Amino acid sequence: MLKSMTGYGSATKDLDSGKYTVEIKSLNSKFLELNLKLPKAYSEKEFFLRNECNKQIERGKVMLSINIESNNAGAKAATINQDLLKYYYQELKNTALELGENTNNLLSLAINLPEVVKYDENAVSEEEWNQVLATFQTALENFKKFRADEGEVLEKDLILRIENILTLLQKVEVDEPNRVPVFKERLNTYLADAVGKENIDNNRLEQEIIYYIDKFDITEEKVRLRSHCDYFIKTLKDKDANGKKLGFISQEIGREINTMGSKANDANIQRNVVSMKEELEKIKEQLLNVL
Repeated sequence: MLKSMTGYGSATKDLDSGKYTVEIKSLNSKFLELNLKLPKAYSEKEFFLRNECNKQIERGKVMLSINIESNNAGAKAATINQDLLKYYYQELKNTALELGENTNNLLSLAINLPEVVKYDENAVSEEEWNQVLATFQTALENFKKFRADEGEVLEKDLILRIENILTLLQKVEVDEPNRVPVFKERLNTYLADAVGKENIDNNRLEQEIIYYIDKFDITEEKVRLRSHCDYFIKTLKDKDANGKKLGFISQEIGREINTMGSKANDANIQRNVVSMKEELEKIKEQLLNVL
């Protein structure tokens, strides 16, 4: 089953003790890049959360944030470092006077400077951690469902692109037989103009035609292209479908299309080959977002 690398999931739990909110977002990335935004009291839980994300998220640039709004007013008592506040205030005032700037609101600036206000972070109780963990697990399930839903949309688009390539291949097969008569006529006309029609060695001419027909033959490319497209669809529907494997298959599809184009020797075939390349580019763009 295909999954998107971008995803979003959140969960909120309201209890008497407060409101717990967990949010998980991800964007494309070749590897797993985790950025955790946690309350200071939960720092010791970071290792556990990272391990869970490693196991269940796999790849992507991921932002995990946990926010807790406590209903207990005394849970985080604030203390002010008065000496540091006075120092910051005096420094700000001296600088303002020196620059001839307004000295209003300096106190509000000083109180927001580092280490002035400190909060008493209570240790996380087992009960509270269990509530946060349950909220995290719900957010993670929502996140994975989002990825799966997006993956379904991606899968439908990728199947459509592959079907378009196969349809264009059928058009190539319609035009393919027309190349030999056109080439024979072109070569006959060239030789007649160059050496005269009566001087053409028909045996040698047939040998040359056979040689070039063999050079223009795209039977192998058609067979391999169909095989790669079938394998692409099969891999899409595998339980363990992944973007990297599909990317490798798309490269093989591209090789066959390019070789077919180099052997085309026909304007209609060349136009269809160009359209195949356009479809393949869209496939490659989509695969960047596949897990």
